Amino acid sequence: MRRLLSGTGLVVIALAATLLALLFPLWSYADRSGTPLADLNAGTVGTRWGPLSAADRDFVVRVRLAGLWEGPAGQQAIERDPSAAVKAAGQHLVDGHAFLDARVREVAADLGMELPDQPNAQQQGWLRQLTADTGIAYERDFANLLRAAHGKVFALVAQIRANTRNTLVRSLADDANTTVLDHIKMLEATGFVDFDALARGAATASPTGPPPPTPGATPTSPVPLTPPPSDSASPSFPLPPAASRPKDEASPEPASHTP
Repeated sequence: MRRLLSGTGLVVIALAATLLALLFPLWSYADRSGTPLADLNAGTVGTRWGPLSAADRDFVVRVRLAGLWEGPAGQQAIERDPSAAVKAAGQHLVDGHAFLDARVREVAADLGMELPDQPNAQQQGWLRQLTADTGIAYERDFANLLRAAHGKVFALVAQIRANTRNTLVRSLADDANTTVLDHIKMLEATGFVDFDALARGAATASPTGPPPPTPGATPTSPVPLTPPPSDSASPSFPLPPAASRPKDEASPEPASHTP
């Protein structure tokens, strides 16, 4: 009898251990601290337009930063009047980022986010490099520096557009996708883009980036990029559609969401 009870006890213990082994992965990867899902929840805040994640906020800031240096770089290309292809690319940069700058400032104000009002250190370095360049070196650096930057933003736009739960961020991603793709095509049309260097750079790039920003107070009207004069020729490409969200407070508002 003792042997029977002892054997039964061992079987029960073995079954319990097996059950725990099966349940452990479900507990360890569901919502435990440090997992991607837990990080997503911890970095998300609720807004009228849906949950706003840390990645969403990072994207909004990066769109603003892109315009703060790519717009001036385009204006410089127009003023230097190099080859026709480089000058045309510069005009697209000015037009496109003037549009996106207005859009991102509107979105950030609605979401209560602070925005930078000057390029970061790396972007300022690129502008200094272009300013110091002359001749063919300028055209080559213009095409490659800006093409590499747009390629990184383009990949980020796709990721955010696919995953965001915030309607304002989704709309901004749509506009950014149209604008950035146009700029990529124009830069490649200059004939100066080194695709081998782009591929090598992507293969050796660090998978991590700077920490995402934290939402702050409504921006205090950062200075936008200056659009082309009203009497200048119309852009040679169609700008993305204007923001579809009505400004009239009487218009229906999206349903409130929480993370």
